[in-house]
Amino acid sequence: MTLSQPGVHAPSVPPPPDAPSGAPDGTPPRPAAERRWTGRPLALGAVLLLLALAALSLSVGAGEIGPDRVLDYLLDRGGARADSRLALVVGDLRLPRTVTALLVGAALGVAGAQLQTVTRNPLAETGLLGVNAGASLGVVLGIAVLGVQTSYGYLAFAFGGAVLASALVMLVANSRGAGSPMRLVLGGSAVAAIFRGLTDVLVVNSPEAYERYRVWVLGSLAGVEGWTTLRQLAPVLGAGFLLAALTVRPLTALALGDDLARGLGHRPGATRATAAFAVTLLTASAVALAGPVAFLGLLSGFLARTVAGHRVGRLTLLAALFGAAVLTASDVLARVVARPFEAPVSVIVALIGAPTLIAIVRSRRSAALALSDPAADASPPARRSEPAAPRADLLLRGGAWSLLLPRRALLASVGLAGALLAAVVVSAHAGQSELDLGHTFQAVFGYGDRLDVLLVQRFRLGRIVAGLAAGAALGLAGCLTQTLARNRLATPELLGVNDGATAAVLISVGAAGTFGAWWAGPLGALAAALVVALASGGLGARGYRVLVVGLAMSALASAVIQVAMARRSLDSAGSLYVWTSGSLNGRDYEVATPVLIGLAVLVPLALVAARRLAVLRFDDSVASSLGVDPGRVRLACLLLSVALAGLAVGVCGPVGFVALAAPVIAGRLAGPARVPILGSALTGALLVVLADTLGRVLIGGVEIPVGIVTTVLGGPFLLWVLLGRGRNSIN
Repeated sequence: MTLSQPGVHAPSVPPPPDAPSGAPDGTPPRPAAERRWTGRPLALGAVLLLLALAALSLSVGAGEIGPDRVLDYLLDRGGARADSRLALVVGDLRLPRTVTALLVGAALGVAGAQLQTVTRNPLAETGLLGVNAGASLGVVLGIAVLGVQTSYGYLAFAFGGAVLASALVMLVANSRGAGSPMRLVLGGSAVAAIFRGLTDVLVVNSPEAYERYRVWVLGSLAGVEGWTTLRQLAPVLGAGFLLAALTVRPLTALALGDDLARGLGHRPGATRATAAFAVTLLTASAVALAGPVAFLGLLSGFLARTVAGHRVGRLTLLAALFGAAVLTASDVLARVVARPFEAPVSVIVALIGAPTLIAIVRSRRSAALALSDPAADASPPARRSEPAAPRADLLLRGGAWSLLLPRRALLASVGLAGALLAAVVVSAHAGQSELDLGHTFQAVFGYGDRLDVLLVQRFRLGRIVAGLAAGAALGLAGCLTQTLARNRLATPELLGVNDGATAAVLISVGAAGTFGAWWAGPLGALAAALVVALASGGLGARGYRVLVVGLAMSALASAVIQVAMARRSLDSAGSLYVWTSGSLNGRDYEVATPVLIGLAVLVPLALVAARRLAVLRFDDSVASSLGVDPGRVRLACLLLSVALAGLAVGVCGPVGFVALAAPVIAGRLAGPARVPILGSALTGALLVVLADTLGRVLIGGVEIPVGIVTTVLGGPFLLWVLLGRGRNSIN
């Protein structure tokens, strides 16, 4: 299986061999599938469908006003507009809401198509620019710091935060010259992670902010009343649509490659910056109007590309139509599926979009457009540097048995173990007691005053052991996934494993309980992996299809999580929100013991698999000639990774960036000759213990969950590894 992180390794799709050469004006060659489609019948059908959905949206609501009365109002028949009740329901509620749904859906569709074209990645979505994270931080700042309570206040702060996040992403992407697609996406991922972490810090420590935030973050058009809000953002939306239209021709030339685009008189850097600015305006306005409706930009662009191919003009137009249609249909369903209440529109979008996306990637049309597998790229992949042969630094012999130990990896593991012991002592010392460091060290090993030993071993070490187990599991899962995918960005989150495990734990929560059963995490992770495997048609050579289905699975699981959180009382939801941010609060030996048992079984299996997994760094043909079955090794490592990630989520929730950072750090310490299985486990445990300690002592009297600490610190780490000194270690 060959996984690919969005925006990093997704290849640009070349034309079929029978396609004619590009026109001299910068128009790329047209694939045969596109030449057989004129676009007019489908575009006309999309417009008619959109009109039908708009009429349905005007006719459906909580009141008893049906289509005939709506038509009377629109045509002003029999003085219908003089009816105050009819004017209120249709003119002030349904009509503005329908127009807003159409414009927001079109904006997100265009933004998704533009971003996918700029990054040359059909899996890119508007959240990659940090727009949603910036808007969320702006709203939470307004609520928690300034006491904002009005819809207009949410609008202003959401828009300001979205623009700020996108501006920072553009600065990062262009910090060393013209921004490339990879720098744009990685910068967006890092800035979004930092903003999400800051948002969680504010929300966790403010129940009032969390109560309002958890409603807003679901996304809804229910707050659209009258034309005031839409009128205020209409100029911004218009500017975004205009910029998107103006970038169609330059982006068409850019699809041929930067060098050819320059030869045709275009400036790739300026084109990407303009397109990113258009995406920012459109997405920020959409988030300000309807909240962070995720997944719609990805779905609209994918639908349009499946139907229209890669022609930028057609792609943008159809993405706007599909986005408007999907959001309008979702808004109608949100009003009727849970009467007299309204369902979150983002959940409806996920429930509609995820199965649709899975059906697309399994279709023949998707295969014809080379969207199902990177192997469909006609150009041969760049030759990877072969891994260095392991050097026998230390040889241990015992009779007929011998063991080769690389000296550097051994020294790195010993050093990490020593650092981990020191971190445990420091973490056991951190707290409200007046124990000095020496007495704490003695108490860890059961020496000293009996009360000190009881305090340290009974109340603090249980939490520390839980953190050690979860961190080791995350580090090991990340190492297996990254080595398997040949991608330093690959983590179990790509397959929807973390979201599936989190949703399973939340479902297992009782009516009065705070935490669910730990065993629900591995079961949810396994269920998510099985769904992805079955829906993608297998985990063999179709890695790109697996990734697309994994994103759809994440969207579905996230929708389940959001609904589960929104339906609980404020106190219960607040406690669960802390856990879903990644927290060790309340974790002890009882929870850590099953994970330790799992590690005792899975770590030796991972060490055995690592020897064969290292061979897969070469081509599959080389691995097969060495007696290794690539398919079986990939399947075994994937199952190990899923089980480890599920165990970790069952303990402390979805702690971010540990699975990403631990293998990178361990690999730098141990060198490139070996798969750093043991080093990754030790590094993951060290990171979680240090982050938990920092979260407990950073703000006096306030505990910051470990997952929030790792998320805030993980953004800069991602930039350093992938955009700075570590950019050569992506593969």
